[in-house]
Amino acid sequence: MPLSMPDARTLLDAAIKYLEEELFPELTGYHRFKTRVTTNVLITIRREFDLGAAQAAEERTRLVGLLGHEGDVATLSLELAERIRAGTIDPQLPAVRDHIRKSLSEALSINNPKWIEG
Repeated sequence: MPLSMPDARTLLDAAIKYLEEELFPELTGYHRFKTRVTTNVLITIRREFDLGAAQAAEERTRLVGLLGHEGDVATLSLELAERIRAGTIDPQLPAVRDHIRKSLSEALSINNPKWIEG
């Protein structure tokens, strides 16, 4: 895919800056609330751009180690869940607990990092 100028990150940053610094202070009530929600959505997308690929690669590596074969993250995650439900993988194993803890932390670092701060 050819590079777009400006790139997606720059466009997101500009949109967020406009909403936060110029539009949001001028609004009240319903439109202020909806603008805050929209800004938070864009900030979440920006975090996903920044963190998503590396986190997916790390998650895939952990899943391959747990399951012993290659695959994509979604398929491997479903397989791990199915094996836990079926009782063929013990969720109390340190490697499984570590994977689940890291996966949740990675998801929260994108979706709501305030939940994992401190």
